[in-house]
Amino acid sequence: MSLVRLKIKGISYSQTQNGAYALILNEVEGDRKLPIVIGAFEAQSIAIALEKEIKPPRPLTHDLFKNFADRFDIVIKQVIIHKLVDGVFYSSIICERDGIEEIIDARTSDAIALALRFNAPIFTYKTILDKAGIFLKFSSKETEKKESDDSIVVDEILQEGETVEIDSGATDGYTELTIDELEQELKKAVASEDYEKAAKLRDEISKRN
Repeated sequence: MSLVRLKIKGISYSQTQNGAYALILNEVEGDRKLPIVIGAFEAQSIAIALEKEIKPPRPLTHDLFKNFADRFDIVIKQVIIHKLVDGVFYSSIICERDGIEEIIDARTSDAIALALRFNAPIFTYKTILDKAGIFLKFSSKETEKKESDDSIVVDEILQEGETVEIDSGATDGYTELTIDELEQELKKAVASEDYEKAAKLRDEISKRN
């Protein structure tokens, strides 16, 4: 079976289902998206790995795994989403130590959080993408409303398996703050380990620069 390489397109959350987030993967050489429902902790960990400038004051679980692996010369070579059963994705982490490869079973959210920290590629089989992948199209009006409708979109993913392209979430009124105020809020969010808020603040700062 042929493998298809994926990249992360975005993360957003559900207002109606507490703690439910949607991770959207996009095929590198194509337009199909693969939506995956993940938990709050994993969404936070993936968001931090994507936002290179956000440095937690203490290592998160996936950071600890990375430090542990580095100490013992273990490298994650790639992650493969290899199975889809009843809406649940199953993944494998391909590791290498001393030239010997090992395959470790993992939840897809954990596997992707680790892949980001090791700069490892993410793959799935073409058959899985054919089954669960979706095409997204926008009108200009839909694109303008994209940020404000993120949470509604995630609810649609969870309930119907449909989605639209999303980013890391609405800015929660941050557009009214100055750059200096945003930077101060970002420092406070990181210090208090509120990484979801920190990611949103970093998004708003990036838009201004």
